[in-house]
Amino acid sequence: MISRRGQVSLYVIIAIVIVAGVISYFVLGGKLGAEDIPLELEPVFDYYHGCVENEARAAIELASTQGGRVYVPDYMPGSEYAPFSSQLNFFGFPVPYWFYVSGNGLVKENVPKKSEIENEMARFVEEGLGDCDLEKFYRNGYVIEKGEPNVKVNIENEFVDVKVDATLSVSKGEDAARKVTHEVRLGSQFGKFYLIARKIYKRQKEDALFEQHASDILRLYAPVDGVLIQCAPKIWSTQSVMKDLRVGLEENFRTLKFKGDYYELSEKEREYFVLDEEVDASVNVMYLENWPTKIEIEGEEVDDSVMIAEDVGTQEGMGLMGFCYVPYHFVYDLSFPTLIQIYNNEEIFQFPVVVIIDNNRPREALLPETLLEEEEDFDLCEFKTQEVEISLYNVNLNNVEGNISYECFNQRCRLGETENGVFRGVAPACVNGFLHVRAEGYADKKEQFSSNKESYKDILMEREYLIDVDLLVGGDELDGTAIVSFVKEDGRTSAVALPEAEKIKLSEGSYDISVYVYGDSSITIPASTKRQCNDMPQEGLLGFLGFTQEKCFDISTPETKVDYALIGGGTTSTYLLESELEEGKVTLRVDRLPSPNSMEQLQKNFELLEVKGVAYDFHD
Repeated sequence: MISRRGQVSLYVIIAIVIVAGVISYFVLGGKLGAEDIPLELEPVFDYYHGCVENEARAAIELASTQGGRVYVPDYMPGSEYAPFSSQLNFFGFPVPYWFYVSGNGLVKENVPKKSEIENEMARFVEEGLGDCDLEKFYRNGYVIEKGEPNVKVNIENEFVDVKVDATLSVSKGEDAARKVTHEVRLGSQFGKFYLIARKIYKRQKEDALFEQHASDILRLYAPVDGVLIQCAPKIWSTQSVMKDLRVGLEENFRTLKFKGDYYELSEKEREYFVLDEEVDASVNVMYLENWPTKIEIEGEEVDDSVMIAEDVGTQEGMGLMGFCYVPYHFVYDLSFPTLIQIYNNEEIFQFPVVVIIDNNRPREALLPETLLEEEEDFDLCEFKTQEVEISLYNVNLNNVEGNISYECFNQRCRLGETENGVFRGVAPACVNGFLHVRAEGYADKKEQFSSNKESYKDILMEREYLIDVDLLVGGDELDGTAIVSFVKEDGRTSAVALPEAEKIKLSEGSYDISVYVYGDSSITIPASTKRQCNDMPQEGLLGFLGFTQEKCFDISTPETKVDYALIGGGTTSTYLLESELEEGKVTLRVDRLPSPNSMEQLQKNFELLEVKGVAYDFHD
């Protein structure tokens, strides 16, 4: 008879055996009683292991080149307001932005968490294992059973672990083996590079590193503000300014480095081009001039062709100044993609952000994430609830095909394109919003439209013509520079600077036409000194009580030679018919004025110009 103490000991022994068996099952990958895989069956298990490794490497490469995303989120298009989609097209590869401005002007963040990357890699491996082709083993007499894989990925600084739970049973003849766990460890810097990318992004988000640098480039490569001593307007080609700015951004951004990675720079270059952030890797900062870039320039006289800064000192009543000068101030809104690449000789991790200059100033540091998320939640374009019908016509009441967007609360939503001249769809509910219409061959149109109470809108589009401009001064061909302006009754201005640009876009309507011709002059403004006196507060208690005293100081002006001055021109008002614009070319005729040899004569030329007319005729 077995004692009670003996029974307990027996139960303990049985329990130990069971636990040991379970542990052995998992440790040995489910091969109870099968410590070794028969040599005949090893190629099958090795091949499956290779499938796991190949899929894992492919997942790492995709995530590395796509900003940490194995699966790129749905494409969200940009707009005229913000030309950035949700992805940067980098030589055919879509790289999702970590920070950008959506098509309707909202700030968007899309930084993947480490857990999200691991899950996407695991999903990619799971889907790829379904295509692991074992057909050649079937043909050679192997009997194989595959279970559905369950994959887990763990990313560390120096490696990536992949664990696949999937039953793989193989038999051939009298040999049989089974394995349920397949593990792969891949040496990779992905985790380290990802952490560096997060570190750089955090610093960029908080301190706007790239915006600070872009602000300097803007003032170096484009006219922003300043003063020139001359008695004629200063003219810049708008397209040339934009081109120079893009080139300057590309050349300078590729020179940027971070602390720890600036061995190629000289000591002087390090002072400016090395950004204040320590990184333990090589980092490349990239912008290409053909990437989608928003450049908007505002000033008193700015259009698609020219930027003009008017001179001061030649106008009526200002002859006592004794000199001329040209002050200029232009305001830029600039936004463009920047790609940050962290790399070594074997691997790379890259992510893009959009850099923003607003009204000549770098954007402010971003709001805290919680506030930013709240702001992102309000996307006006997601609330298109109002049925609208927009019809486009030309002056002959024929249908016009165009693209329509709607602006409200500083957000702009793309509604869509017309079909047979009519758009039927939905728009956000808004009071006093604006319809923006763009149609090929027609002037852009902006019409107020309250979608909360209006459902229909007919818009008359004005055909726009590209006109060649020729100018005769006193009957002769232009010898110098001329500024020709067409100011329409609605305030829209089209200007051209001859001979640099000779084409201008015009549509039918009433215009004020002005022509200013500038050429060589022989004016020399002598050096002078003027004494100016002002009442200034007295020092001490008397100044606090409001007592003043006269203080004088001298203002010295050096001798200045004016090489360029007004020598011809005129103004007129007229109505341009579409039948005239169809001719495609206009010749303007203005009088030549005396070549100025003094400030008084220069001012008189400006007075004469106001009474001189402009003759014109259109021809093909």
